[in-house]
This record gives sequence, C-alpha cells and structure tokens, in this order.
Amino acid sequence: MQGNRSRDTKPELAVRHLLHAKGLRYRVNFRPLPSLRRTADVVFTRARVAVFIDGCFWHGCPAHYRPPGSNVTYWSAKVSRNRKRDCETTELLATAGWTVLRFWTHEDPASVVYEIVEAVRPPRGCVKGSG
Repeated sequence: MQGNRSRDTKPELAVRHLLHAKGLRYRVNFRPLPSLRRTADVVFTRARVAVFIDGCFWHGCPAHYRPPGSNVTYWSAKVSRNRKRDCETTELLATAGWTVLRFWTHEDPASVVYEIVEAVRPPRGCVKGSG
C-alpha cells in the first residue's frame, strides 16, 4: 500500500491544473480545521470550501468498486471505515461552516472544476462587503 499515493494523483493534478488556469489559488493537502486530523485535497480558505477527490477503490464508489478476490474481510472493513470517516468529516466541516465538495476520481475534471468554481466564486453582480 505504500506505493499508493495519498496526494498528487493524476485526477487531482488534472483538477488542480484547470483550477490554476482559471486563476484560482488554493492550498493542497491541507487541514481545513487544524483540530481535525484530516486533510482535504484542495482547500480554499477564504471561501471556506474543502474539496475531496476520492478514489473509487479506497472509498467504495457505487459505480466502480469491486471487492478484491482475496482478504475480502479486511478490505470490506477498510472501505467501510473509509466511507464512515468520509461522512463524519463532511458533517464536522459543514457544522464548522465549510462547504464540502466530494468527487470521484473517474469524474470529468472539467465538470469537477465547474462545480468548484461555482462554489468558490461569488455570484456576478455581488460585491463582498456591501449591503
């Protein structure tokens, strides 16, 4: 398992490249809440948006996850724990006022970036601090 990357995966890099091209700046592999020992893949601190790009195998994608042929008990428990932790992380961040966006690695990077931009940028015509 040491050979499996926890950051800088191809899907993450594709999304980050497109975000940077759109002029957005962000933190990578960053704890949105310092007290929470979990990192998001991409974090926009000012907008309070945390982005997670979850691997289909490790997080149990309903479309692509297939249990392995060996050591089934271990892997099913591991994926179950990962999914439970994902839900808990999303709830904790949402309670703290963060917007949490979760995507699968198989999703199109352009559509992922579109959703992120919509969450990060204020609507046109709105000026921060007015009103």
